[in-house]
Amino acid sequence: MSDHRIRITLDEVLERRGMTLTELAVRIDISLVNLSILKTGKARAIRFSTLTRICEVLDCQPGDLLTYDGP
Repeated sequence: MSDHRIRITLDEVLERRGMTLTELAVRIDISLVNLSILKTGKARAIRFSTLTRICEVLDCQPGDLLTYDGP
């Protein structure tokens, strides 16, 4: 079980952009495995540099990718 309430909405943003996870991985120069871990919400952290590259490529804001599922 996760110890946080942050939900990753990368799938939704990718779908709206018509982009695959593989294409994003290539464009931001990150392994598909690491990007998949992030997409599934299993990542324990994300570097700001990675988040910046994702936002640049997907033309979005961090809040488009991360949501807080509060109590």
